[in-house]
Amino acid sequence: MALPIRDQLKYWGVAAAVFLVALWFLGDVLVPFLLGGAIAYFLDPVADKLESMGCSRALATLLITIVAILTFVLVALLVIPTLVNQTASLIETAPQLFKNFTNFLTERFPALLDEGSTLRTSLNSIGATIQERGGQLLETALSSFASIINVLLLFVVVPVVSVYLLLDWDRMIASIDRLLPRDHAPVIRDLAKDIDATLSSFVRGMGTVCLILGSYYAIALMFVGLQFGLVVGFVAGILTFIPYLGALIGGALAIGLALFQFWGDWVSIGLVAGIFGLGQVIEGNVLTPKLVGSSVGLHPVWLILALAVFGTLFGFVGMLVAVPLAAAIGVLARFAVDQYQQSLLYRGTDRHEHAEADDA
Repeated sequence: MALPIRDQLKYWGVAAAVFLVALWFLGDVLVPFLLGGAIAYFLDPVADKLESMGCSRALATLLITIVAILTFVLVALLVIPTLVNQTASLIETAPQLFKNFTNFLTERFPALLDEGSTLRTSLNSIGATIQERGGQLLETALSSFASIINVLLLFVVVPVVSVYLLLDWDRMIASIDRLLPRDHAPVIRDLAKDIDATLSSFVRGMGTVCLILGSYYAIALMFVGLQFGLVVGFVAGILTFIPYLGALIGGALAIGLALFQFWGDWVSIGLVAGIFGLGQVIEGNVLTPKLVGSSVGLHPVWLILALAVFGTLFGFVGMLVAVPLAAAIGVLARFAVDQYQQSLLYRGTDRHEHAEADDA
């Protein structure tokens, strides 16, 4: 006999409350484990593919680990030092860049910057803030990442957790499946498959899109000689996770820097703008349709809302779980709508009576 709906809601409500309390109190501790789980989830299809080619799960995990280590070492030697140096230089030169921007407006649009004008007051306020806080921001970021505990958690715990979870992923999923309530197991499996399809299409697909576009932007901007091109490409690549945001912010930042660096050289400025224009064409017509699909059930507005809400409530760990939870809530909402449309509340008693008459 199945549990009454009221008791089921009570148990599921308690489980959700325990999950949220754990996020609230153990957020910082859970970060490396969530990152490790995300990496294992991302790489599980690769391990499954290697298994289908005849490798054991242990050998597949070993091969993936070796490739990951070599990739990390290569990136650490070639990319990270340049990225850190360009980021530090950008923060240090931000006040001077802002001053140059103000002078640029003063020379070409003097009417906008009359003494006492709102725009001039706002620009002076922003410039003072950048001057005061720019150095503090850099020092805070460096000190945070330099702490021994964070380094150990991120560079030791995350890889270890990833390897163990990747090795035992299929067994872990099978164990969870055996613990499902028998009365609801088929429905839960179907919902889990829908959530996995939505999440994998978006996370794995958009993760690959972000990596490809970020690399393209960084290499192309550095090739045309734009200062801080690697930083701009890195930022644009990460923000591509939210549709259109990466191109808008990255393009505005790159074109703004290009105007200062290449003023008068309209060919170089046009090349910078063209890089982002071409990137949008490639993303919209090739990368996203091929790697993500036309519809994965995660609307950009819903994704931004989830990131904002969970990030505000639970900090960085909230942002890590925002996308999976957004996918799960979206699937559950569609399931609830489907159940509602099949209910008497939606269909009405007349149709129900007609259906009973037809059955009779």
